[in-house]
Amino acid sequence: MTARRQNGSFASRPRDAEAWIRTPDHGVGAPPASDLYTARLTVDITPALRSRIKIAAFQRGETVADMLRTLLAREFPETDGGKS
Repeated sequence: MTARRQNGSFASRPRDAEAWIRTPDHGVGAPPASDLYTARLTVDITPALRSRIKIAAFQRGETVADMLRTLLAREFPETDGGKS
């Protein structure tokens, strides 16, 4: 049997997680910087609310993500010039 080769770059944990989270992905085929969303938000909701959100997005002809981004941007407008 051949020995397994260790590849340190595959599925390795970042040494500085905070810096890794804040670093944008600039891989091949990556969207332009202006279109890049740099954070992911997870919210626990009921299945019924999830269904209502998905139906509303479908009826409006947009994705759930785009609809929620618009809603959040309207509810929480930038007041400090975008610096957080």
